Amino acid sequence: MDFLTLFLKDFVGQLQSPTLGFLIGGMVIAALGSELVIPEAICTIIVFMLLTKIGLTGGIAIRNSNLTEMVLPIVFAACVGILVVFIARFTLAKLPKVKTVDAIATGGLFGAVSGSTMAAALTLLEEQNIQYEAWAGALYPFMDIPALVTAIVVANIYLNKKKRSAAALSQEPPSTRQEYRDQQQGNSKVKIWPIVEESLRGPALSAMLLGLALGILTKPESVYENFFDPAFRGLLSILMLVMGMEAWSRIGELRKVAQWYVVYSVVAPFLHGLIAFGLGMIAHYTMNFSMGGVVILAVIASSSSDISGPPTLRAGIPSANPSAYIGASTAVGTPVAIGLCIPFFIGLAQAIGG
Repeated sequence: MDFLTLFLKDFVGQLQSPTLGFLIGGMVIAALGSELVIPEAICTIIVFMLLTKIGLTGGIAIRNSNLTEMVLPIVFAACVGILVVFIARFTLAKLPKVKTVDAIATGGLFGAVSGSTMAAALTLLEEQNIQYEAWAGALYPFMDIPALVTAIVVANIYLNKKKRSAAALSQEPPSTRQEYRDQQQGNSKVKIWPIVEESLRGPALSAMLLGLALGILTKPESVYENFFDPAFRGLLSILMLVMGMEAWSRIGELRKVAQWYVVYSVVAPFLHGLIAFGLGMIAHYTMNFSMGGVVILAVIASSSSDISGPPTLRAGIPSANPSAYIGASTAVGTPVAIGLCIPFFIGLAQAIGG
């Protein structure tokens, strides 16, 4: 009973944080028909600064850390990113009116990471005075890239298998069918590196990796302390406001696809986060991974990519319906991850850790 009381108290308290308040505020003013518009160029600059700051934090920490401490969390991050895609493939794809290729793309987007959600989690951890490894933000690419690569590979394998099955059932002469089958088998090989390269060139991951490299290879502490760190929370608040407005505007897209996407978008962030939380606890007990680090691992697992993931999936799975996977992520998945999953996992960590 004490565990539940402590958890609920922490959960309600975290919902009142300014970070989550701006997200909810953005949704409210959008619902009321506000004409407030924040230019895309400003949002791009804000995202760049936030993720560069996270990268710098991780790079500086890695430079001063024992790299062996990072191995297990990195492995778990990659495993979760891959697993999320297969969860969608064998759950969401089996539901009525849900196309398999759309479900795989949705799994890829939910397996990838939202930099804004991670930034919000880091801010809330600091507000709650919960310690975490400064390099924990560097887990981002180790979950993000495997998820996107897995989704594109699995989708292409599925589509090629579907084409071969259609050819086998056609009324064409056997020689023609065999020729077509051979051609499809030759085209079924999916090249991994171009997908990785596309992910690395994405604006979100590029900004974070730049900060990571600068943090490791240079000594940017003065710029970090005087510019990036003081501006972080204010910029994050503006981004949360924008994301709240965008989330509300995207709700209409979900009406074009099966309503099961709404159910998935509510349940999946908690399921993915709980899997990552459990793996993080293994790292906690075996490698002294902090409870704050466990929360970060769970939060990035519960998040869904909102910047670099969509264009990567558009290019890698062109036959998938963007209204399905982007609508599910932006309209429901991101608000659930930021507004509910972050306080949920922080409360769970506090209740367990005492």
